[in-house]
Amino acid sequence: MIPETKYARSHGVHVAYQAFGRGPPDLVFVPGWASHLEYSWEEPMYARYLERLASFSRVVWFDKRGSGLSDRVSGFPILEERMDDLRAVMNAAGVKRAAILGVSEGGSMSALFAAMHPERVRALILYGAFAKRLRSPDYPWAPTRAQREKWIGQIEAEWGTPVEVDSLAPSVARDETFRRWFATFSRLSASPSAIVDLARMNTGIDIRAVLSSIHVPTLVIHRSGDLDVQVGNGRYLAQHIPGAKFVELPGDDHLWWVGDTDKILEEIQEFVTGNRAPRTVERVLTTVMFTDIVASTAQARALGDRGWANLLARHNQRIRRELSRFGGREVKSTGDGFLATFDGPASGIHCGAAILRSLKELGLSIRVGLHTGECEVVGKDIAGLSVHLASRVAGKADGTNVVVTSTVKELVSGSGISFHNFGRHVLKGVGEPWSLFEVRSPD
Repeated sequence: MIPETKYARSHGVHVAYQAFGRGPPDLVFVPGWASHLEYSWEEPMYARYLERLASFSRVVWFDKRGSGLSDRVSGFPILEERMDDLRAVMNAAGVKRAAILGVSEGGSMSALFAAMHPERVRALILYGAFAKRLRSPDYPWAPTRAQREKWIGQIEAEWGTPVEVDSLAPSVARDETFRRWFATFSRLSASPSAIVDLARMNTGIDIRAVLSSIHVPTLVIHRSGDLDVQVGNGRYLAQHIPGAKFVELPGDDHLWWVGDTDKILEEIQEFVTGNRAPRTVERVLTTVMFTDIVASTAQARALGDRGWANLLARHNQRIRRELSRFGGREVKSTGDGFLATFDGPASGIHCGAAILRSLKELGLSIRVGLHTGECEVVGKDIAGLSVHLASRVAGKADGTNVVVTSTVKELVSGSGISFHNFGRHVLKGVGEPWSLFEVRSPD
């Protein structure tokens, strides 16, 4: 359920906000760049991130004026106006003092707020943040003015497309479902003119002089390979905020809800509550199946939003029906596909074949790939090389066949299922080539 959106009034401007979760404590989340409170929940990774924050705090977050569901304004707000909006949202939500989580450019405003209004801030958490957005001799981690101007021109020309996905979220940059969501999210969050105004405002940010005046407990989190805001920015913040704790995590993604978000969330939870949630990891041998719609982007474009949504709903219903028939466990939907597990590989093969037949009736071609191996079970999710391998195997299917690894083939020996040698394939990120097989007679 998407939380109810309410409005706080800040000097004549209506600022949209939501409050949800199990507090105390109160956690005010200041998103970076442009945002959209309600459409964020449509992306499963973002929704999971927000739900995880809400599992240990009462979360309050908002769309800055000029963005998302808040009032449109002339130009874009300066940091002082945004601090007024933050205070207005806290007052409207009944928050007297809170931990402030500022991400990306939202971190700069959050740091300034903590320095100027320590009576409202019990802790400060900065993720992927920066003190300055232009390079100087003593701050070499930011882009030059020429690089920044070139980037602003590109953003204006390509706004509303998946522009920047490659640098903001490289781990999911090839996921067509995510790219479509991101493009729509961008259009809903701000217009091209508004985003250019915001980019120019961000270009002038320089809060270096106030960092030594921050006297609240501070946690700085940064990914070592962040392609958008280099890790040197995070190190600088931690070095210049008195007593700040710095946590550097692996990864290239800048977006805070993409990649291994559990590590980020664990650090935030421990800092805010004093307790780190136990990460229950169990290793099990299981058969992993990935499905994926062939040419989903082209079909979505041809059908339009409503037609594609209706077709996806029927697609999901049929796959879940076959999973139920063959004892499969749905791990998660990936937008235009599914990740599922089975106790035995034969059940997975029979289920995959049934899915192909059922969805062919809808005019859909589906890639299906299976691998059996050891996985890490983390809550309701699974992880590990076997999951990655099954995903790559599915990518080799053409929509008319079920493709499996040699491991699966060997485990169903004597079952009567026959296979055709599909050749040896180098699977991205896996290493040495794998022998793959196409299922010929599952029934």
